[in-house]
Amino acid sequence: MKLTDSIIKAAKAKEKAYSLPDGQGLVLFVQPSGAKWWRFRYRFNGKGKMLSLGIYPDVSLASTRKKHSELRELLAQGIDPSLHRQEQKQLKSIAAANSFESVARDWWDYWKDARTERHAKYVLRRLETDVFPVMGMKSVNELAAPVIVMTIKRIESRGAMDIAKRALNTISQVMRYAVAHGMAERNPAADIKPSDVLKPTNKSNYARLDEKDLPELLSKIDAYDGQPLTRLALQLMALTFVRTGELIGAKWNEIDLDRKQWRIPAERMKMRTSHIVPLSDQAIVILKQIQILSGDNPLLFPSERRDGKTMSNNTILFALYRMGYHSRMTGHGFRGIASTILHERGYNHDHIELQLAHAKRNAVSAAYDHAKYLEPRGRMMQDWADYLDVIKTRTNVISLNSAN
Repeated sequence: MKLTDSIIKAAKAKEKAYSLPDGQGLVLFVQPSGAKWWRFRYRFNGKGKMLSLGIYPDVSLASTRKKHSELRELLAQGIDPSLHRQEQKQLKSIAAANSFESVARDWWDYWKDARTERHAKYVLRRLETDVFPVMGMKSVNELAAPVIVMTIKRIESRGAMDIAKRALNTISQVMRYAVAHGMAERNPAADIKPSDVLKPTNKSNYARLDEKDLPELLSKIDAYDGQPLTRLALQLMALTFVRTGELIGAKWNEIDLDRKQWRIPAERMKMRTSHIVPLSDQAIVILKQIQILSGDNPLLFPSERRDGKTMSNNTILFALYRMGYHSRMTGHGFRGIASTILHERGYNHDHIELQLAHAKRNAVSAAYDHAKYLEPRGRMMQDWADYLDVIKTRTNVISLNSAN
């Protein structure tokens, strides 16, 4: 007699477990506790076996019968259902180990040592926020270009064009790692160019002002009525044109006021090579003012809200917004302005590029280049500071001479 839901529900617990057959090896065991377990009894190669199919009512009668039918089909094909289940679990385990998220985290562990901690954490955070929720569970060996395109298009849809491009680049790096380690046969991201799937944008590089607008910006910075430490950070950035992350992460043990040098260690530099910033007289004055405000804090620009943390990148950006430069200027923009003006005034290209820490160098050349041309670079940085002082008045604009 076939089971029905009414029969199953009416089955009461007894002192000992007993079974209710549904036919062809499918039975329901009623336990002394009242729990009702689905089991499939069968024989394979002359041996009796039993396979668990779940607990009623979590697993319904209809779904159990469907599964039972599938298992009988396996038997008809000469396949042991128990062994088949074990193999499927192994395949799922392998797929999980080779999921994009799992491989991406392995790649990140391998990749991060050559990057700054800040940059490495940013890349992982972007993966966790924008990529893993969409394609993290996909096997890298089954990942196809349409899934990648969908992922970056979702990022683009919220207006984050630059993040979408970076996400595509990171996905491609992860897939190259997967191919190199035998986890995938090919890299589908290699078939995708940002220009093929993302809308074109008129933005180029970082927003920055023209030279003619620089005097007004410098005057507004000097008159900035926000936090004094923010004003001093902006003034120091204009004088040194370091990257925003390099500025806000500065520590006093990097500053040598007597030698007029700021030595930024390799781990804080984008290119992972140490960098020397010659300090002008004006920069020294600002640093001494910062010293008064930061007190005995090892950081030049500590956060106001988070102990032991630095000022945020957004502090610089929002200060520029407050001064009326939204979408017109960023902290990074000071680098572009300095490069343009110094090149136009005839300063040596190598001196400018070294001061901008643009060139990616190998370990041998880096050890030499970071201190290369310090004397002419020092003169260039002093000339630059003098130039900024003068143009704030918009009169008698100093002529920067070549420092070759």
